[in-house]
Amino acid sequence: MAAEVSKYGLTTFTPSGDLLQINHAQAAVDRGAPCLGVKATDGVVIVSEKKIPNDLIDPSSVEKIFVLDEHIGATFAGVGADSRVLIDRARKICQRYRLRYGEAIPVTQAVKELS
Repeated sequence: MAAEVSKYGLTTFTPSGDLLQINHAQAAVDRGAPCLGVKATDGVVIVSEKKIPNDLIDPSSVEKIFVLDEHIGATFAGVGADSRVLIDRARKICQRYRLRYGEAIPVTQAVKELS
């Protein structure tokens, strides 16, 4: 029984010494669509490719670029459900700061709190 429990732990190594969890996470990112952000002196451009995995999914229902606050945007590559958790957490961080201090959160502080 103990061998079965450790077989499914987060620190399970393959025979070659790799962590299984890291391999699965990298595979999820590899299946995701690429995204890119470019900062210029007068603005920002965020671009992301929408990969629709199934004909039953309405392409207009898939969001890849999100507004976190009036001055912060985000996109993702990888598993959409995981990104939605992070997007919701980041929005709450921005809202909490705005309610407490009456101004927009600095981007560096938002990143530090989210990480």
